[in-house]
Amino acid sequence: MAGFRDREKQFFPLQNIQDVVKLFRDQLTCGEEPNLSLLSIVLGVIENILTVNRAVPTEVDNSSNLEPIFPVVELHTIEALYSKFETHIKRSVDLTRFPGNHATRELVKHVSDVIWGSLTRSFYKDKAHLQSLYSFLTGNKLDCFGVAFGVVAAFQILGYKDVHLALSEDHAWVVFGEDLAETAEVTWHGKGNEDKRGQPITAGTSEKSWLYLNGHPVICTRQMEVSSIVSGINPSITATMDSVELGSLQQELLWLLYDLGHLKKYPMALGNLGDLEEISPTENRQKPIELFHEAIASSQEFYNDQHVYPYTYLGGYLYRKQDYHGALQAWADAASVIKKYNYSREDEEIYKEFLEIANDLIPSMMKHVAGENAARIHHTSLLYSPESYANFLRFYDGICEWEEDSPTPVLHITWAKQLVFSISKFDTSVRVGVDLKGENGDEDESEDSDDEDNNSGETKDKNQNVKEESSRNRTEESDMEGGVPTGKGRGGRPGKRRTISTVSKTSTVNGNSEEDKIKSAIQELESKVGGEENEKEDINPNIPDLAKACSESILNPEFLLGGGEPFTTATTTTSVTTSTSEASSRGDLDDFLSSKSNGSPFMGMTVDSMLKAESPSDMIMFRKRPPSALTHTPSPLLENREGQSETIIPSPTPNEQGPPVILCLRSQKMKGLKKIFSSSKLNASAIKLQLTAQSQVHFKHSKRSTDSDLTTHRKRSRRE
Repeated sequence: MAGFRDREKQFFPLQNIQDVVKLFRDQLTCGEEPNLSLLSIVLGVIENILTVNRAVPTEVDNSSNLEPIFPVVELHTIEALYSKFETHIKRSVDLTRFPGNHATRELVKHVSDVIWGSLTRSFYKDKAHLQSLYSFLTGNKLDCFGVAFGVVAAFQILGYKDVHLALSEDHAWVVFGEDLAETAEVTWHGKGNEDKRGQPITAGTSEKSWLYLNGHPVICTRQMEVSSIVSGINPSITATMDSVELGSLQQELLWLLYDLGHLKKYPMALGNLGDLEEISPTENRQKPIELFHEAIASSQEFYNDQHVYPYTYLGGYLYRKQDYHGALQAWADAASVIKKYNYSREDEEIYKEFLEIANDLIPSMMKHVAGENAARIHHTSLLYSPESYANFLRFYDGICEWEEDSPTPVLHITWAKQLVFSISKFDTSVRVGVDLKGENGDEDESEDSDDEDNNSGETKDKNQNVKEESSRNRTEESDMEGGVPTGKGRGGRPGKRRTISTVSKTSTVNGNSEEDKIKSAIQELESKVGGEENEKEDINPNIPDLAKACSESILNPEFLLGGGEPFTTATTTTSVTTSTSEASSRGDLDDFLSSKSNGSPFMGMTVDSMLKAESPSDMIMFRKRPPSALTHTPSPLLENREGQSETIIPSPTPNEQGPPVILCLRSQKMKGLKKIFSSSKLNASAIKLQLTAQSQVHFKHSKRSTDSDLTTHRKRSRRE
């Protein structure tokens, strides 16, 4: 394609966004191939003026305060740059050396060398605004995508129609040949891979690297290549400021491409459009969430669901909208995709994406939810949702499976610490209510049953030892004043007598005479209550009342020693108490934490409530609850702390509304932790050790590469 056609020249000068949209519409609908070089140069000129060369006052905090501008793009500027690129390509490539109507690997390698050889040697990795041919023609700089696009644009100038752009989510290469069956590297990725140019991408695909999407990249048409340069527009002026005008231009052009059907097979571009619509919604257009779901559907339909970013786009959007249930599900789905790959150093971009989700977004989300008082009394709370807990585990299961068989570990101690922090926020009833299974459910169950058999065997041995110990102590007990042979007790009593005997022996060894007195008093009471029915007339009438009250209040040790009241509280609390001040609450807590007994009564707890309380603060709450509320296991929430009557609202039990959630864990690390994840108590040390242990990861150590090896990674001298 030589120079401009007259139809193209009539669109200049470009003075506003609509003028640019008209030029692109003409290029996409004229019936001929769109001129890639022309459109890339136009976008590069506009982006450079609105971002790189834009004067920004130091006192300006955001782009909304900048004066709106739009550059006037003159024809002579674009024509001069276009002629420079065309001349450079045609002068550097002698087509007589490459006969034939289709591109060959040698020709692809030669053209990529022409682009590569013109780049500056200075280091500019990760710099912005280097994706257009304008950057190449004015500064001899191109990023990874820019080099690949420049090669395709060069082939278009040379008259070839069988060389097209192939895009993964963080890399670009070309496909060529009569059926586009051949692939070739034409650029680098990461540190110094220039020696890969011209080689097929089969090595990266066979290694299951995310960089190559398991052989499911976006294969572009000429119109989709236009979509790629539009999607690649970078409106950032600084790290915290964007150009509103450039963002609006990108949004208008993406809607043009969307309406013409050129984004249907381009999930990344649909995600970019969704992000732009979230910032500035367009009237009578699809909502952002609809575009994100469309991107996911595109990946599933055309790329075997191998793309990760559509799910992270959706998850980020839902997180910003505080739909935490949906965000966790989207991130778990993203992890279910990444587990299909093996992690390598070249996958640093997607690693940083998951690192941010796991160690920043999810913990922040948990803090926000746990900090809301209403979260503990609503069934919709994230912390009481078995489905959200299952999605949380599914997210980490995918990460662990991504690590397996990889040459580089993924998880380190920071991941493990944040997992422990986040998982501890879920309510205990939710953790217990999720049914976790391994990949081979039957085998896991058999292992569990073996463990149970072993445990039961150990328990039997312990019980036998207790029986023998008890029988040895019966003779001593029968000599005590008022003692009654154990065999004459009521059902269940012998077991208690055995326990008392064991404690008695321990107390004697320790020389604790006070505990001996308590033991003797309890045994005396027990013998009187547990006598035969024909001895009932000898029982003190206060004994049955005392035994009954033992199930409702705590027995006062001072009473057993001969002083003080029988119980720590005389009656069971039957109504909700009234809080007086924060100071009194602190005093109550000190009472519970005190190890001394001064003989003065204080409000006690039943045995049931004490077992259910998980902390001293929970004990305080249980004391202030009516008896009807003591049937709920989760800790209560005090609605009013301003000195008014406190209403205790029991926390919901999520599993009462439906069957338990079943989750099948597939990674070795997570399967090893499934018992801990489904238990009421968390072993933080075990979780950290398991997640950071490399013994679960079977690394593949490849032999040292040679110069002819396709996987060679040489240091790129020009970028030092």
